[in-house]
Amino acid sequence: MTTETRTGTEAPVLAGLPVLGSLLDLKGDSLGTFLRARREAGDVVRLTAGPPGLRSHIYAVFSAEGAQQVLAGESANFRKDNTFYQEVRESFGNGLLTSQDEDYLRQRRLVQPLFTKRRVDGYAGAVATEVATLLDEWEKAGATTVDVLHETTRLALRAVARILFGTDVDSAVEVVERCFPGVGAYVLSRGYAPLKLPRAWPTPGNRRAAALHRELYEECDRIIAERKAAGRAGEEGDDLLTLLIRAESAEDGAFDATELREQVLVFLLAGHETTATSLGFALHLLALHPEVQRRAHEEVDRVLAGRTPGAADLDALPYVTRVLKETMRLFPAAPLTGRRAVAATEIDGFTIPAGSDVVVAPWVTHRHPAYWEDPERFDPDRFTPEAEAARPRYAWFPFGGGPRACIGQHFSMLESVIALAMILQRHGFEAVDTEVPLTSAITLQAGGPVRCRLIAREG
Repeated sequence: MTTETRTGTEAPVLAGLPVLGSLLDLKGDSLGTFLRARREAGDVVRLTAGPPGLRSHIYAVFSAEGAQQVLAGESANFRKDNTFYQEVRESFGNGLLTSQDEDYLRQRRLVQPLFTKRRVDGYAGAVATEVATLLDEWEKAGATTVDVLHETTRLALRAVARILFGTDVDSAVEVVERCFPGVGAYVLSRGYAPLKLPRAWPTPGNRRAAALHRELYEECDRIIAERKAAGRAGEEGDDLLTLLIRAESAEDGAFDATELREQVLVFLLAGHETTATSLGFALHLLALHPEVQRRAHEEVDRVLAGRTPGAADLDALPYVTRVLKETMRLFPAAPLTGRRAVAATEIDGFTIPAGSDVVVAPWVTHRHPAYWEDPERFDPDRFTPEAEAARPRYAWFPFGGGPRACIGQHFSMLESVIALAMILQRHGFEAVDTEVPLTSAITLQAGGPVRCRLIAREG
């Protein structure tokens, strides 16, 4: 933000309904509504949502410079105090995703040693094991067509559960697959509701959500108890949960039982969504673009020559990495990110009042014509080193940014590159579903199947 633009101009308002404003548009198609807001009103836009007396005002920020200001430059002024984060906090606890202030700093200090590059690189074998299992399942089933997003969600869940819990993954994956979608829908519905009934009231929706929460909590508590018992018996493993249980420092102490459960829930949610989304939609996009797929196959064949990739191969697979980065541009797992302004400030010359809800939107910034020529076109070469250096830092931010950037960014890229390379070693893909409806809950969701036809490769 330059001093010349500090004019305190009131942000333009996106036109909406007289009584409800943009509430129905946001509930029905939040992604399309934010795209329309930038197209019609510019880089800072105010949206109103809800009836008079219960109306909220949302300031949407779409420029790379504005996103950097919110997430990094003035991050202390933009807190996770908005309605949606409060609903996520009540559903998933006060883990790394939702905690703030000293709670967050303490948790981050305890967890950071578990996510060093050296330790994350050590997870490559567990990832490769799960990918090989998935590919063998396709072969045994004689699969000719698969829903790639469903399959990569299962893969990412099993991989993160194996790394979290060791070999005890089956029950955890089954519970998460059954419970997470319902909890996410509940958070979304409460986040958009102008008037929220207390969660304790025995409405049908509250009772269903409470049952899902109980099941998730009980599964996490069971696994934590088993790991602690194994430790007391001298059978500690090197899975992430064991390391979390042992994590302790003189300054920060250790995690108690509730904190352990909350970290496990956050790692299960955040630890599989980004990988599943980027990997599933990468296969979808490769199926739609045969020439890009051909180049990816050639790189995988040349570099790996049939062997299983490991962490040391990531730098040798730059085109596969670019495919994934371009996929994360078009299909960011967290397409919208909210904050609340503590004090009044200015972004791109527009006044943001104290207490305002602020949204930065990778979904929109990743399609901003100021940074991306022909933004809907799939082109991995947007991510050559030269092209990346020529763009503003926050033209692409699928992992957030600033002091709250995703702690698992390196793990997600490691898992995604290894998985995509292994899948491409064995299969080519043709698209069955060329158009996929999308929605945004806690994360980006497909509104239908993402099916691809499998083409077996020789050798």
